Amino acid sequence: MSERAPALVIGAGPAGLMAAEALSAAGHAVIVAEAMPTPARKFLMAGKSGLNLTREEPAPAFAARIAGGAAPRPVPGRPPGYLRTEDLRAIVEGFGPAAMRSWAEGLGIALFTGSTGRVFPVGMKASPLLRAWLRRLSAQGVELRTRWRWTGIDGAAMVFSTSEGSRRISAAATVLALGGASWPRLGSDAAWVPLLADAGVGIAPFRPANMGLLVNWSPLMARQFGAAVKGTRLRAGPLESRGEWVITAQGAEGGGIYEIAAALRDGAGATIDLLPNLDSAALAARLARPRGRLSLGNWLRRVLGDPVKVALLLEWGQPLPAGPAALAARIKGLPLRHEAVAGLDRAISSAGGIRLDSLTPDLALWALPSLHAAGEMLDWEAPTGGYLLTACLATGRHAGLAAARQLGQAAAAVR
Repeated sequence: MSERAPALVIGAGPAGLMAAEALSAAGHAVIVAEAMPTPARKFLMAGKSGLNLTREEPAPAFAARIAGGAAPRPVPGRPPGYLRTEDLRAIVEGFGPAAMRSWAEGLGIALFTGSTGRVFPVGMKASPLLRAWLRRLSAQGVELRTRWRWTGIDGAAMVFSTSEGSRRISAAATVLALGGASWPRLGSDAAWVPLLADAGVGIAPFRPANMGLLVNWSPLMARQFGAAVKGTRLRAGPLESRGEWVITAQGAEGGGIYEIAAALRDGAGATIDLLPNLDSAALAARLARPRGRLSLGNWLRRVLGDPVKVALLLEWGQPLPAGPAALAARIKGLPLRHEAVAGLDRAISSAGGIRLDSLTPDLALWALPSLHAAGEMLDWEAPTGGYLLTACLATGRHAGLAAARQLGQAAAAVR
C-alpha cells in the first residue's frame, strides 16, 4: 500500500519529535514513523535517574562543547557548501540553554538548576514531559505510527515494514532521526546505515561516546564498588571534569568520567587531582607534618578526608613517593589507569554517523536532497550534562524548520 504525505519524520526520539513540532507548527501535516512500540524509549531511560535537560551556561560556551566529526573530503562535481562544525555549533547556539528552558516550561514542566548549573525537571522524570509533548504534537495534527520500521527507499517513496505488511509513504519533505549506534535494545541500532550508504551518503564509523571505563581492580577495591567519587578534577587531553563518578565492579562510570571519555577513547592519558581545592604547596606542608603512630591508611585518610580517595591513591599511585612534595604531586596528578573504554553496547551515545560533508548547512543530504537528518545520526558528539540532549533537540528543530521552508518553496512554485 502507498500513500502521500506533506511531511514525514522517521524516528520518534527527541530529535524526531522536535522536527515534527517545527513542521506542524508551520502548518504542515506530519506523519512520524517509529520502529519501536512506543516513542522516545532512550529518552525515557535517560530520565529514570533524573532528566538533565540542559545546563545554565552562556549559549556560545555551551555550543563550544559540541565536537564535529571527520574532516571534510572534496567531492568531485558537488557544489560547494557543506555542514561544518561551526555551523553545527551555531545550530545549537540558536536553541541553547535559555531556549531549552523556555520550551520545557511551555509544556508545563517546572524546572530547577542544581549547584553545578545542570537543569532538571522538578519531578526529576522524563515521562511527564514526554506526555505533555505528545499531547501538544497531537493537537498540532502530528500522527504517530509505532512499529513502523524503515526498510528502504523505492523511488520517491520510503518503505516500511509494519505489522500489516509493507507500506510506502511518498512525502514532499522527510526528516530522518533514527539515532546512532548506542543502546540498540532501545531502538538506536544503526540499521539505517546501509540504506543511506547505498544511496551515496558518506558514513563515518561509529564509536562509543559518553561511556564508562573498564578497570581490572585489585581485590582490595571490592569494598569500594558502588562508592561515589566526589570533589576531584579529572583531566584527559584538552578535556577537564569536576563531576562526580562511581566506582563499579567493571570499572568507572558517571558524569565526571563521561566528560573526558572522548579523549580517553582517542588515546589520551588521564590524571586525577584528588584535592583540587588545595594547591601543591599547601598539600606538601600538610604532608610534612609528623605522622606519629598512625598507620599509612589512617594518616592518608586524615590528609585526604575521604576513604574512597585513599583507596584510589593506594590502587593507582603505588609505589607512593617518599617526600612530601613528591607525594603531593602524586595526589594532585594521580594516573587514571584503565584497560579500555566501554563499547557501543554500553555507551550512552555514539560518535560517527552521517559525515558532515554529506550534509548541507540545512541538514539536507547532498545525495538525497528531499531528505534532512538530525540528532545522533550525524557525525558529532557532546558530553552528557545537558549538552547531548539540547543538541539533539536543536538539530531536530533546525531540520524541521528547513524541511518546512522546503515545503513552502514548493507550494509557492506551484502557485
